[in-house]
Amino acid sequence: MAEEPQAAAVGLFESLKTLSVSLVGVVHTRLELLSTDIAEEREHLITLLLLMQLALFFLGVGILLLALMIVVAFWESHRLLVLGGLTGLFLLASVGVAWLAMHKTRTRPRLFAASLAELSKDRQHLTSGS
Repeated sequence: MAEEPQAAAVGLFESLKTLSVSLVGVVHTRLELLSTDIAEEREHLITLLLLMQLALFFLGVGILLLALMIVVAFWESHRLLVLGGLTGLFLLASVGVAWLAMHKTRTRPRLFAASLAELSKDRQHLTSGS
């Protein structure tokens, strides 16, 4: 009879050890997923930033050359009017792009959405299993 409580205690400790190993495995998997999400997001952002800088450079050069061409075309008749109109257009465009950037910043999706969803599923499985 004295051996039954010891066997129950050993069985309980083994169960706790197995549960701990399982929980550590789950946390390890989720941290690896989070690490992968961070690496993918960083790589995506770097590539996107480089491409956008290149696109903005070429767009800026193109717009500058177009503005010069328009000013030269109207040099004799309405050069100040054309320069004022182009300046207003560029300022209006910059305000619109700044507003769009602020809007995108406010409405962006949550970071690590996939990792958070998996952790939520894990929590639901753990709470429903008990």
